[in-house]
Amino acid sequence: MKRLLALLALALLLSGCGGMRLVDAQVQATATSTAIEKGGRYRFERLPSQAEQPRAAQVEAIAQVALAQVGLIRNDSAARYSALLGARVQPYSADYWGDPLGRPGGSYGQIMIGTGSAGSMVGWGMRFPPPTYYRYEVSLLLRDLPSGLVVYETRATHDGPWRDENNILPALFEAALKDFPHPPAGVRQVNIEIPR
Repeated sequence: MKRLLALLALALLLSGCGGMRLVDAQVQATATSTAIEKGGRYRFERLPSQAEQPRAAQVEAIAQVALAQVGLIRNDSAARYSALLGARVQPYSADYWGDPLGRPGGSYGQIMIGTGSAGSMVGWGMRFPPPTYYRYEVSLLLRDLPSGLVVYETRATHDGPWRDENNILPALFEAALKDFPHPPAGVRQVNIEIPR
């Protein structure tokens, strides 16, 4: 009986390690009345500030997968649309509930002097540094090349404790393109599950 309970406890413990992780993205997308053709061809566009960024090609590769999932095809020589991307990861100090702290840095130890029912006391209190959280943000601007008009704009953000760009950025681009090319109005939450 002990052996069976130990095996069940071990199986339960290991199943928690192999589960899924939820990326809860806040998404806002806007589309114009111009129809975006299914199977439309696009090319990536870079701002001058993005031209020399080594991460730009990595972000484009991630976005290319998400754009293919909604039916757009990359074709640099015969493109009808241009896609301008943005991706940012910003660390911040948070309290233990994930809310940003008011001031960064600071001392984590403190000297306390006080009185109590047992008399006066002096002591050294130790606080641990606050956890680091990460704010992820991706954006995509789809422009019709013949007219120069923006036909689709979307942005997705996520805050969480994981520094895991290779898994979170693809999930954010997938969330940003949810309901493409006819997104609902306003900000909405889109949940994407990714492996741990």
